[in-house]
Amino acid sequence: MTADSAVGAARRAGVPSMLPASGAGSDYAQLSRMVKRAGLLRRRPVYYSLKIGLNLVLLAAGWTAFAVLGRSWWQMLVAVFLAVMFTQTGFIGHDAGHRQISGSKRVNGVIGRIHGNLLIGLSYGWWVAKHNRHHAHPNQIGRDPDIGGRAIAFTPGQVQARRRVGAWLGRYQAWLFFPMLLLEGFHLHIASVRALLGHSGKVRWAEAGLLAVHIGGYLTVVFVVLSPLQAVVFLVVQQGLFGVYLGSSFAPNHKGMPVVGRNEKVDFLRRQVLTSRNIRGSVLTDLALGGLNYQIEHHLFPSMPRPNLRHAQAPVRAFCAQRGIPYAETGLLASYTQVLRHLHTTGQTVGPGPAADPAAAGPEADPEPGHKTAPCRPRRRQAHTGADDPLPRRAPASPGNQPIQRSRP
Repeated sequence: MTADSAVGAARRAGVPSMLPASGAGSDYAQLSRMVKRAGLLRRRPVYYSLKIGLNLVLLAAGWTAFAVLGRSWWQMLVAVFLAVMFTQTGFIGHDAGHRQISGSKRVNGVIGRIHGNLLIGLSYGWWVAKHNRHHAHPNQIGRDPDIGGRAIAFTPGQVQARRRVGAWLGRYQAWLFFPMLLLEGFHLHIASVRALLGHSGKVRWAEAGLLAVHIGGYLTVVFVVLSPLQAVVFLVVQQGLFGVYLGSSFAPNHKGMPVVGRNEKVDFLRRQVLTSRNIRGSVLTDLALGGLNYQIEHHLFPSMPRPNLRHAQAPVRAFCAQRGIPYAETGLLASYTQVLRHLHTTGQTVGPGPAADPAAAGPEADPEPGHKTAPCRPRRRQAHTGADDPLPRRAPASPGNQPIQRSRP
C-alpha cells in the first residue's frame, strides 16, 4: 500500500489522516499525538462490561452443561467448548494486564487475577512481568523471554547448543510445533505454580490462593463427575486444545519476523513495527484472535482498548508508509506458513557453534557478525524529520531471514 492509498484508507475510516512530515519530538511522539487526538486511547467501559459479562455467562454455561451431562463421553464436546472459553478468558486477562479495561491499576489487577488465576489457572502477576519484558524488547536476543530458545529454537546457535533429544527437536521443530502446543496449557499451569512458590508478599499469596482454588476445584469436579478414564481424557482434551488455541493465537505475531541482536539499538517505533506482523481478516478474526491480529498497533499502543485497534490500523499504516517503514500484514494461513518455514530454516541451518550465538552462550554475549539478527546501527540523537530514514523502504520478501538495516543513499 502506498502512502496516498494508506492516507485514503485512514480518511475513509473516519480517522484524522494528517501526517506531519516534521515536528517536535520523535516519529513515535508524532504518531502518538495523532492517535491520542483521534480518541483511540480512550477506555471503552461499555464494551468491556458487555464482553466480560457475556464471557462469564458462556463460561458458566459450559460448566453447567458439564454438570448436567454427568458421566458421559459427550463431555468431550464440553471439553472443546471450555478450551475455547478458557482462551477467550485469557484474552480478557491480557487486556487487563495492559490496562486496556480501566484507568485504575487496582481494577485491572482484580479483573486480571480473577480471569487468570481463578478462572483458567494462570498466574496473572507472573505472566504480566514476563509479557512486559517481551513488549519492551520484542524479538531481541537475550532480552525477549519469548525467544529464549528452550522449547523452540529461534537462531541456529540455539540449535547448535542443544544435545541429543533437544537437538533432534530443533531439527524437526517445524513439524513438531503444533503438536507441542498440546502441552502449552500444562506448561503455563506449572510455570505459574513455580513462579508463585518462589515469591512472597500479600499479592503473591492472594494469587496463590486463587490459583489453588482453581486447580483444586477443577480437578475435584472433573474426577468426581466423570469416571477415572473419562476424567483423564477430558483433562487432556480440554487442556491440550486450550494450549493449541492460545499458542496458535500468539504464534503469528512475531515468529519469522526480524530478530534483533542483544546490543543493537533501534528506535521504539521501528523496533515495534518491524518485529511484528498483522493478520488480515474480518470481525470474526478479531474475535477469534482476541485483537492480537492487530499486533503492530497493539505493540505501539499496548494500553489501547481492543475495539480501537481496528480503527488505529489505517492511520498507523499510513504513517509507516509515509516514512518508508515496512508494515507486515498477511492472512492467517499464510502467517503460519511463514512461521513454519522460519522454524524449519532455523532448525536445518548449520550454525557456527553454541559459543558464537548470544542466545546460546548467555545473556551477556554479543551477537556474532555473520548471524542473521537485526544489525541496526545506533541512530544519531536528533529529532527525526523523515529525511534521514534508517530503514529499507520496501518490506523484505522473507522478513524472518532479513536483517533490519540502514538504507543506502
